[in-house]
Amino acid sequence: MAPLDLPTATHAPAPPLVQWTRALAVGSVIALIVLGLAWELWLAPTGNRTLALKVLPLTLPLAGLLKHRMYTYRWVSLLVWIYFTEGVVRATSERGMGAVLGAVETALCTVLFTACALHVRWRLRTAKQAATGGAA
Repeated sequence: MAPLDLPTATHAPAPPLVQWTRALAVGSVIALIVLGLAWELWLAPTGNRTLALKVLPLTLPLAGLLKHRMYTYRWVSLLVWIYFTEGVVRATSERGMGAVLGAVETALCTVLFTACALHVRWRLRTAKQAATGGAA
């Protein structure tokens, strides 16, 4: 096991801001998965409901987010733009429930991106402070 992949129990507890952004990122990913499934299966299905498969890539980062893997937070902040684009397109091109769901998807993507970006920034800052003895 690489040093960065050690269980979190061997590390000092993360600062509250880092814990908050982690919870926000995990919650946003789960909310996007639930939204995508509900949208395509029950709320405003399109076609033969195969678009529900679009949530599969969102299931991949959950383990890394829960295990505090910095790399996962970085690549999720890039992956989320695919879903953001879909949300904007559907919010502006559909009517009724589809437009509302597109707006919700866009908002969740914005929250997820912000949480990932802040998580990475605050973890790097915390690591730098720890390395310099808190004088950063």
